[in-house]
Amino acid sequence: LMFSCRRWGGLVQAGGSVRLSCEASGSTFHWYVIGWFREAPGNEREGVSCIGLSESSTWYEDSVKGRFRISRDNAKNIVSLQMDNLKPEDTAIYYCAAGITSCDYDVMQAKYGLDSWGKGTQVTVSS
Repeated sequence: LMFSCRRWGGLVQAGGSVRLSCEASGSTFHWYVIGWFREAPGNEREGVSCIGLSESSTWYEDSVKGRFRISRDNAKNIVSLQMDNLKPEDTAIYYCAAGITSCDYDVMQAKYGLDSWGKGTQVTVSS
């Protein structure tokens, strides 16, 4: 897959909201598990959320539970990450990734099978 990603919304203060979306090319989007990752300066790229072949299977990193929500629209080849109640520590470059894999903790830690990556999108949350 190849992704075209963007941020909906500009600079945001703590407590605000931003939505990230990635649109995939091709006709096989519905075959792939999708993950969102983020990378802050000096830190490793960490898993934030993932979604399986339908929205019945999702996973969230503990620090974003209740604040972030992942969704997908297979008809439009789009995966989104809605981020609410943002905190300065959410500041990072965010990436979407896809693979023929599963959506669970182990996959997100090791990035098993996630071999298609979108370009990073900067999210900056001011205090």
